[in-house]
Amino acid sequence: MFSRDQLDRYARHIILPGVGAAGQQRLLDARVLVVGAGGLGSPVLLYLAAAGVGRIVLVDDEDVEASNLQRQVVHTHSTVGRPKTASAAARLADLNPDVSVEAHHERLSRANARGLVAGVDLVIDGSDNFPTRYLVNDACVLEGTPLVYGALSQFEGQVSVFAAERDGRRGPCYRCLFPQPPEPGTVPNCAEAGVLGVLPGIVGSLMANEALKLLLGLGAPLIGTLLHVDAAGADFHRFTLDRDASCPVCGDAPSVTELVDYEAFCGLD
Repeated sequence: MFSRDQLDRYARHIILPGVGAAGQQRLLDARVLVVGAGGLGSPVLLYLAAAGVGRIVLVDDEDVEASNLQRQVVHTHSTVGRPKTASAAARLADLNPDVSVEAHHERLSRANARGLVAGVDLVIDGSDNFPTRYLVNDACVLEGTPLVYGALSQFEGQVSVFAAERDGRRGPCYRCLFPQPPEPGTVPNCAEAGVLGVLPGIVGSLMANEALKLLLGLGAPLIGTLLHVDAAGADFHRFTLDRDASCPVCGDAPSVTELVDYEAFCGLD
């Protein structure tokens, strides 16, 4: 039963075909892990909270810096120097009191990843480094938890859904798309290459959209599809992805059955 305040807050969802009162209750009952409270995590967190996703588990080990504010819109000037998890949790509490944020001011690691992933309905990866991306992917495959993926580079972005089923068939995982990480130093990060401030908002909103579709059982999630976004050209392109039967994690005979040393795997040791 919704309160009067909830009926007002979620009115546009409740009257929406495909969502309704039952769908809104599913969102309120949902539990989602968001990895990263940065450029991608910011719009993801704001839109999940606004939608009424009841429990958000947030993992990030960084503090807010002034250079973040150009694109990480969940944070404000007044929270510079605070942990990103605390800054984001305070903002979401002010946005929607129905939402509970479980904040972990720590790095996602081999030690904590599977436990965090196992306790949620889906995972959203807003990280900005390859070791974390492979770690999140493998943990999701091993725990059978759908993963919403996003990535950024200057004016371009990518969105997909990994480690999920569609029409009774397993879709691909991140390793099916990128079997091996790039050589260290060959792919610049945002601090080195820059990023258009609005791009994380576009890509992060698309990621939040995929998450809501998965939670609601609505529409056609990007399972087996990579969506490429070119903000400079205002172009969107879709690419079909197939599960790799020889994938070491999600393939027919997986060789990765436990989490590995991802720093070493990515050549960063």
